[in-house]
Amino acid sequence: MEAKAIMQTVLKRYNIYLVLLLLFIVATILNPNFLTAANMTNVARQLAVTTILAFGATILIIGGMLDLSAGSVLALSGVVAAQVFVDTQSLFLSMFSGILVGMACNFVNAVMVASFRAPPFIATLAMMTMARGAALLYTNGQNVLQLGRFSEFGQGSDPFFGIPYPIIYLFVLFLLTWYLLRHTRFGRSIYAIGGNEEAARASGINVVQSKYMAYLINGAFVGIAGVLFMSRINVGQPNGAIGYEFHALTAAIIGGTSFSGGIGTAAGTLAGAFIVGFLNNIMNLTGVSSFIQQIVRGAIIALAVIYDIWMKNRKTKSVLGSIENKDGSDKGTNRTIENGTTTDTDSGTKIDT
Repeated sequence: MEAKAIMQTVLKRYNIYLVLLLLFIVATILNPNFLTAANMTNVARQLAVTTILAFGATILIIGGMLDLSAGSVLALSGVVAAQVFVDTQSLFLSMFSGILVGMACNFVNAVMVASFRAPPFIATLAMMTMARGAALLYTNGQNVLQLGRFSEFGQGSDPFFGIPYPIIYLFVLFLLTWYLLRHTRFGRSIYAIGGNEEAARASGINVVQSKYMAYLINGAFVGIAGVLFMSRINVGQPNGAIGYEFHALTAAIIGGTSFSGGIGTAAGTLAGAFIVGFLNNIMNLTGVSSFIQQIVRGAIIALAVIYDIWMKNRKTKSVLGSIENKDGSDKGTNRTIENGTTTDTDSGTKIDT
């Protein structure tokens, strides 16, 4: 029984990583090109943008929030960064401007969600439309060209080890997200707010401030992703990254982040992103139709959500069952002592003491 309990605990805690390992093994068997260094590097490079978005989405979802504007804000941040580079030829200023735009847009999201208590779905849906329109207005609907060295962000590599810059950004932001969630008061506040906002407020947590911080961090991540995206395709594209917010949500959900809030990890999101990336890659290598790939991705999201709901219902039933058993046990031994006589309140039997 003890071994069985340990096995169940391991499967429950590490199931997402076991799925990733299993997918990795199956993909290697299906196509020998999958395991090559060039292919692994290509997958990680392609995943960088959506996974960085997914880290921001994970923080928000854990706190009971949401961002549907990530793809549009990414496009706005990216085209602004590209134009700033064209005007100044400064990589630093272009990256700074991209992050600033992302944070500014998410500050507006925070005002609507935290201060005016608008539903995150509606607030960020409005920002999605506004940011896309702003990107088109800023560029007059035209692509930003002649980017030159700006492409180094998304296409360059570390001169010492040859690691592509997008992969470096990916793992640096993964470590930052992990640290924020696991080792800071902000992280603990976000988990508490997502678990029960009213209880978090009653315990002294500044809910409004925490929500502002969550959206601003998400904005910085979106801004970085925008710079990497535009530099990777080597053009400032105001109509780029359409639907990327849903790719980010997919990675977070598959990685175990619960849409009901209070549950999620940076490592789980990273694993979820690589599951999606490996699955897409092996389907491409084996010649699976792009239409079928969309069906498969949608089915995976549905299964992840169903699994999350099933686990929550199972946990709720387990807790309620424990409470009922405890109540029954207490009732069976409920006694009172009065004038030297012990009385069992269930049976009415009196025992002289």
